[in-house]
Amino acid sequence: MVSVRRSTVIDAPIEAVWEILRDFNGHDRWHPAVRRSHLDGGKRTDQVSAVRNFELTEGEHLREQLLSMSDEDHSFRYSMVESDIPLQNYIAEVSLKPVTDGNCTFWSWSSRFETPKGREQELAKLVAEVVYEAGFEAVRSRVTARQPFAQQALQSSSTSAAIANEAALSGMAIGIDRHGGPEEMRPIEVTAAPPGPGEVRLRQTAIGVNYIDVYCRSGYFDLLTPLGVPGMEAVGLVESVGEGVRHLSPGQRAGYACPPVGAYASVRTMSAALVFPIPDDIDDITAAAGLLKGMAAEFLLHRVHQVKKGDVVLIYAPAGGVGRILCQWANNLGATVIGATSSEEKARAARDAGAHHVVLPTDRSLEEQVMEITKEHGADVIFDAVGKDSFDHSVAALATCGHLISFGQASGDIGKRDISSLASKSVTISRPNFGHYTDTPQKIAAITDRLFEAIRRHVITVDVGRQYPLSRAADAHRALEARETTGSSILIPDDYQKGQK
Repeated sequence: MVSVRRSTVIDAPIEAVWEILRDFNGHDRWHPAVRRSHLDGGKRTDQVSAVRNFELTEGEHLREQLLSMSDEDHSFRYSMVESDIPLQNYIAEVSLKPVTDGNCTFWSWSSRFETPKGREQELAKLVAEVVYEAGFEAVRSRVTARQPFAQQALQSSSTSAAIANEAALSGMAIGIDRHGGPEEMRPIEVTAAPPGPGEVRLRQTAIGVNYIDVYCRSGYFDLLTPLGVPGMEAVGLVESVGEGVRHLSPGQRAGYACPPVGAYASVRTMSAALVFPIPDDIDDITAAAGLLKGMAAEFLLHRVHQVKKGDVVLIYAPAGGVGRILCQWANNLGATVIGATSSEEKARAARDAGAHHVVLPTDRSLEEQVMEITKEHGADVIFDAVGKDSFDHSVAALATCGHLISFGQASGDIGKRDISSLASKSVTISRPNFGHYTDTPQKIAAITDRLFEAIRRHVITVDVGRQYPLSRAADAHRALEARETTGSSILIPDDYQKGQK
């Protein structure tokens, strides 16, 4: 029997550390060794007997079961029920204690397990360093990362409003001088003016990358006029607010996913109407990676078409940011989920996200594969983010009275179409506009309330694929256009990264 024990002191109150750790299925958001995770059987993330099914960054799969949890003692125990790594009879315990001399937390993490003879030292070191020590550092960074900016914001709020609003804030952004490829993107100096009536000024900590940013940069969408800054989604700290703003306050975490463009910046002043508070239990990275994509998935699944139990749902790009969330959520709603993607690697990601079937490019068409899977029924609803290259295949893959939702055009505009042929199946087609579903605080509140609850309950997990410094935004666009990414890509302002170190 091998025993491993590690402990550390975290410079944060015990409640802050416990809030992260008691989420038994939340380790994919903070542990660098965990790629993705979900709960088996629809149980709560703090429910004894819950089983988390997760994949490590190197590809190994593991399943661990929660044996006990105590909010009073700030401790829990869990065991391994299945593992690609030879750790037999693995039982671990995590416990937290407050440090009386200072507002700190003592964290102990221990385990015992059996392993093949001759591998005891190797696997003991793996558990101690790759799992425990790396986990300590990840949580330490998470609970302290916002302190430099939070302190600045709180200092600002303790000053009179007149003084706090006198000076503009300097920062860095990514701008374009003209429409074109990623090479047109370059760092520029910007300032965030004091907020006027109804405005908020933000120090941004994480910025979401979306395909609409590519359309704006290239000029395909007429939303960005050079010299201009792309981006429609970010999270940060409220530095100051203008007259009449009641729902935000200095030092508060807030986010947005809305026009006008300009999110690729470290500081920003904008209308506060569509900026909303971020709950304490949703971290900045998760929020920035999931706001626009998660809000889109919410209205696609619940408003454009109310997916219900028994529906057959076809989702294009199921390994991407929106597609992965759609797969998870549709699966949870009881639908049979089919993913359409381009490679076996992305097919695996789609299955991990909840797709029951995946169709790949073969000598058989997409619609032939869908009809075979559904025994000639077809898809009741199709979420098509591809556009030109997929439209005709999507129509052919629909069931009678099926609904095609064309919400993206990665391959180009679908062009003019003769709708008379759609009568043969009584097909319905929708082309929803994100802005029409998110243009009032009331609409945003309804969508984000459901989205945040889905994240809390692990109905969906936001997969953060790649993180880039803001200064390397062009690299993020290149990877996105080359379809090299899975999950969501994130930009971190360079000065914020320095503040974390």
